[in-house]
Amino acid sequence: MPKTDRQIAAMATPIALPRENGELVFQAPWQARAFGLAVALNQQAYYEWREFSAELAATIAVADQNNDPLSYYARWVASLEALLLAKGLLSQEQLDARAAEYAAGLDDEHRH
Repeated sequence: MPKTDRQIAAMATPIALPRENGELVFQAPWQARAFGLAVALNQQAYYEWREFSAELAATIAVADQNNDPLSYYARWVASLEALLLAKGLLSQEQLDARAAEYAAGLDDEHRH
C-alpha cells in the first residue's frame, strides 16, 4: 500500500473521509476531483500529508464551533485552498479567477 494510501486510511475522526462498506463515498463529481487533487499534490511533494490533515482538522474544528453547515468536502476544499495559499503555490488572485471561471461554467475544455 503506497504511503499516501496508508495516511488516508489512518485519518481519524473527525477528519476521516466518508466511507460506506470501506469504500470512499463521493456525492458529486467535484468531491472526487477535490480529493484527487489533494492526493496528487501531496504525491508530487508540494506538501506533506500531515500538513493537509492538520489544516483539515483546523477547518473542521472552526466550522463545527461556528455551526457551519458546509459539507465535509466543502471543508476539504477550503483546507486545500488555505494550504496552497499559505505555501505560496497559488495566489488569492489566481484562486479568485479560477473560482469565477468555475462559477461561470467555464473549464479548460471550453476556453477559447
